[in-house]
Formats: sequence, structure tokens, C-alpha cells
Amino acid sequence: MTTAILLDDRAIIEVAGEDAGKFLHNLVTNDVASLKAGEARFAALLTPQGKILFDFLVLAAGEGGYLLDCPLALAADLEKRLNIYKLRSKVTVTNRSGELDAIAFPDSTEAPKVEAVAIAADPRGPLGFRALAAKGKIPTEDGRSAYEARRIHAGVPLGGVDFDYGATFPHEANMDLLSGLDFKKGCYVGQEVVSRMKHRGLVRKRVTKYRAEGGAPAPGETIRAGDVEIGVTGSRLHEEGLALIRLDRLGDALAAGATPVAAGADLSFETPDKPPP
Repeated sequence: MTTAILLDDRAIIEVAGEDAGKFLHNLVTNDVASLKAGEARFAALLTPQGKILFDFLVLAAGEGGYLLDCPLALAADLEKRLNIYKLRSKVTVTNRSGELDAIAFPDSTEAPKVEAVAIAADPRGPLGFRALAAKGKIPTEDGRSAYEARRIHAGVPLGGVDFDYGATFPHEANMDLLSGLDFKKGCYVGQEVVSRMKHRGLVRKRVTKYRAEGGAPAPGETIRAGDVEIGVTGSRLHEEGLALIRLDRLGDALAAGATPVAAGADLSFETPDKPPP
């Protein structure tokens, strides 16, 4: 049976109009120009310095429109920022969160047969499908912990928990590993910094998966290896968690045989040269 999970911490912003595709394509980190119905792109809007302001899924909504599935806490600011950037573009920006639900089908391997405005596979990895549907149209059940377990196991960070908006480069939040960056498209806000980090290998930090026997520490705990601070914990569920880690320091700790520790718990990490898929 297909499990449908309401993501009540998500909001839906519609970008529509004659210039909607071109407008978004020239603004965000991924290719919107080639996006088709039944597909989704993971993307972000960056500062000119290349740091993440907003991240979201972009789904085609028919007749040249697009729906941005974004964090609810950032929806008003995202709507305002898009309106600032549109200038004379023939584009409308509308918050449709009062009309539409974001629903995850984390265990689906093919598109569920449900009535939705847009539905597509989650492009970030093994997270099933995402549907945007009229409120209450699709029956849902309490399965958020199962969704979170799948997200953490896949190494998919959650903004505001695993990294800070306005202070984190896309590579640090694994956007390059999660199909969130298109290195072949033209310019967008912050593109030069992102390109430089890729070609010069300047990624010093990443959100990295770990395990902790006896239960993962709460978010925000400092991780140390001996006397050296190497990172901070983020999302957790049971024994698995994510942490924003200084890769060089983690590598040195592992090479020296030191065990990373946070809040009294021993943590075991994937090797730094093999970040989460």
C-alpha cells in the first residue's frame, strides 16, 4: 500500500506568466528551462556571495507555470524576494499554501495514481514521489518519522537544522550530490562562487551521515575528536544522524584513531572522501 505523508512544514509558491520559465532559469541553481510535466528539480536561490537563501523543489504546473515546494518558515521571504527580482518580467508570484498541500510518497517507486496539481519523483534520491494537491484531496497518514528516517539515511539535509540559511554554500549542504546544481547552464545569482568551489576543490565542510550507538545526540551539539572541534550535529532519528563537519579535521581524527564524540555519545562517520549519496 502506498503511504501518503502530509508535509505540513512546507509551503507552495506559484511562479506563472509568459516569462516564468526564463525568469526562474536565470535565477536559481538548476535547469528550469528543460523541466517538463511529471518532473521536478531541486534548486536554490543564492546570495551574490554564493550562499543558500532558499532551497526548494520546482515542479511544472502546466501552461508555463511552476510550483516551488519550499520551507513554510521561508515562504513569505521567498515570495518577497522573487517579486524583487522580477522587475519587468511578465511573471506573477503567488503564495498558494492556503490551497495546496505538499505530500510525500516515500516508499513509491512509480507515480501514485492520485489527483494532484503536480506530481514527480523527488530528484534528491530515494525519497519516492512528491505530490502537490488541493488541500484534503489526498488522504494522508501519520508517517513523518518514516519519511525523516529515509531522508536522514539518504544524507539529505534539512535547512535550519542541518545548515543555516544565508551562511552555507551549496556544496556544504550536498546540493552537488543531490542533483541541485547544474554546472552547464548559464549564469544565475551566486554562480561564479559555486563554479569556483567546484573547480578549485574548495569544499572544506559537508553535511555528513553518522551513527551513534544508543541514540544520536540532539541537534546543535558540538562534535569533538579529542580537543579538536570538528562539527555540529543536526537531524537525527534513532541511531542515525547528520552533522555539518570539517572534512579535514574528521580525516585527521580518523587517521589518528580518535573517536568523534558529541554529548557523551561516540559517533562513527562515513569517510570524508565519500560523503553521503
